[in-house]
Amino acid sequence: MSKTEIDALTAEFFGAFDNRGGKAADVDRIRRLVLPSGVIVTTAPKFTVYTVDEFIEPRRRLLSDGRLVEFSEWETSERTEIAGDIASRFGKYRKSGVLDGEPFEGVGTKTIQFVRTADGWRITAFAWHDRP
Repeated sequence: MSKTEIDALTAEFFGAFDNRGGKAADVDRIRRLVLPSGVIVTTAPKFTVYTVDEFIEPRRRLLSDGRLVEFSEWETSERTEIAGDIASRFGKYRKSGVLDGEPFEGVGTKTIQFVRTADGWRITAFAWHDRP
């Protein structure tokens, strides 16, 4: 059951940024999926460490101001290890959308750390690296 729950949580995480078909991206769901003190890191183009709120706000603007439309990202492969109430996932993903009127596609790698809480699995940290 744990792997199924983690798969669903990961899909919900990726889905938070989807604004295809004119629907609003639901980046606020990140607050429910990630523990309040979660750590978020990107390695490129500039190494940056975010709090949950620091991560959400610029993405909310980008996905709602019309600059980035028809956006989605999805996992293409993953490896998940579960040990009791902790889990680690290493996965590849693809993304596509229209940024400033120009279609684009990209790929990258994400690592996500999970813990099982009284309310179910939650993300404690994630990091990603986009590849050009």
